[in-house]
Amino acid sequence: MLAVFIIPSVLFPPKRPPPRPAAVPAESVTVTPTTPGAVSEAGPAGAPTARPPAGPRGLAAETVWVTSPLYRFGFSTRGAQLVSVELVEYKSFSSGDAGAPVQLVRPGSPWLGGRLSIGADTVQLDTLAFTPSAAAVNVGREGAALTFSAAGGSTTIAYRFTPDDYRIGVEGRVGAHTQGGVMAISLGDGLRSVEADSLIDYREYAVVTKAQSTEKTRFSSVDPGQRQVLDGPFEWVAVKSRYFIAAMLAIADSSERFAGAILTGGPKAGKIATTTQVTVTLPVPAQGAFHYEVYAGPFEHRRLSALGHGLDDANPYGWSFFRPIIHPVSILVVDVLFAMHDRLALGYGWVLIIFGVLVRLALWPLQQKAMESQMRMQAVQPLLKEIQDRYKNEPERLQREMMRLYKEHKVNPFGGCLPMLLPMPVLFALFFVFSNTIEFRGVPFLWLPDLSRHDPYFIIPILMGLSMYAVSKLGQIGMPKNPQMQTMTYIMPAMMTFIFLRFSSGLNLYYAVQNLVSIPQQWYIAKRRLRQQGKTPGK
Repeated sequence: MLAVFIIPSVLFPPKRPPPRPAAVPAESVTVTPTTPGAVSEAGPAGAPTARPPAGPRGLAAETVWVTSPLYRFGFSTRGAQLVSVELVEYKSFSSGDAGAPVQLVRPGSPWLGGRLSIGADTVQLDTLAFTPSAAAVNVGREGAALTFSAAGGSTTIAYRFTPDDYRIGVEGRVGAHTQGGVMAISLGDGLRSVEADSLIDYREYAVVTKAQSTEKTRFSSVDPGQRQVLDGPFEWVAVKSRYFIAAMLAIADSSERFAGAILTGGPKAGKIATTTQVTVTLPVPAQGAFHYEVYAGPFEHRRLSALGHGLDDANPYGWSFFRPIIHPVSILVVDVLFAMHDRLALGYGWVLIIFGVLVRLALWPLQQKAMESQMRMQAVQPLLKEIQDRYKNEPERLQREMMRLYKEHKVNPFGGCLPMLLPMPVLFALFFVFSNTIEFRGVPFLWLPDLSRHDPYFIIPILMGLSMYAVSKLGQIGMPKNPQMQTMTYIMPAMMTFIFLRFSSGLNLYYAVQNLVSIPQQWYIAKRRLRQQGKTPGK
């Protein structure tokens, strides 16, 4: 099954999309108002100076920075839009960023720009010149607020921040009208990729919505230039990448639910789409007031789970066809690893090693029972063959006699399978945990630069393959000669090594530890098997 799912993608990878130009770090960009109708944006030293035209109202845009220990948000006075989301605690691995903080907003694709439609009229909030309540905001312990006003104060948009959360409270008022309207709010055209392997990141790009249940629409499923309408009402609408998420939330009891979302497909490279324009619609009552929340930050399962409303299910573990099994196991494994990391005060590499040892020790009694069942099965093989020869033309009688033989000698023909199957859900769960859990992103261990990425020297997968071969070879000691099993002793380790070469080094580390810890037990089992046969180990 692993070969069917994975080997074709390894042998025939999809065409890699062309690299996107790296964003200029926010520290190196200054916005200086010039003559009316133009904006001067100076890049790094020596870079050419661009003078894009101002919006339809001829305004000169400035950026108001909001800083806290977790983030640095930038809001433009043009449309009161969110033009920069820097996550201070996370570094970008994109080749053009040189380790700068993660920047989620793509250049030229701001978030939260709004257009209010009232009947046949439209108020273009994203082009209005707003006046901020402060030139800069530092979010203290009690939180902070930033208010933008336009049109003589009749139109306001207020943002509220807390220092230890990535949520932004949004409240607005657009005049007063005799009839309600619909606000169309932009979520940009997707998050900016900040991973070393952008192709893997682009595969995870999707829009996720929550009505009664969560629904995912991948960017690649929206045709270029075509519109796709998602009908609400939604509690939240989110745009996600592999590790980060930007979500608009209407989860408060007093919040009006989002009516829907409009997706406009961007260009594709092969089957991979890197952009999709996302617009969320929100009903606005006659008094012109609206409010919602925004989460713009890392996909931390514990943080999003605490928010409730299934937001942590926007990036679930496991493929859809066996997610009901893998997702709960993955959550359990993640909770155990986090608890060990917090209580033992050890790095995640050592936590994985200890976890692998504990799992193998927990399975030791079952392995012993499986060994005893295997030896009893080996002892009745002559009797079993005699029964098969005697009743080979009587299938029903053969079945009854075989069951009688198993019962008399206390043999369970499936007794050796359970210990082999029990570790598999954990192994599959760890595959998805290292693919989707941001806590392992960029975590080094010994020579490994990142536990969530493959070993650059392929040491761990080769060690895993050799240890798997040793366990399989020891398992053949004292067993009847079986050419098929002997062939698999060589084929399986080689195939698994090839498959695991590009898997996360953390997953390889766990599996290698499992195999290495199994070697003494397999040797002990082989010695017992040989003693029962009256043989000497090693002969």
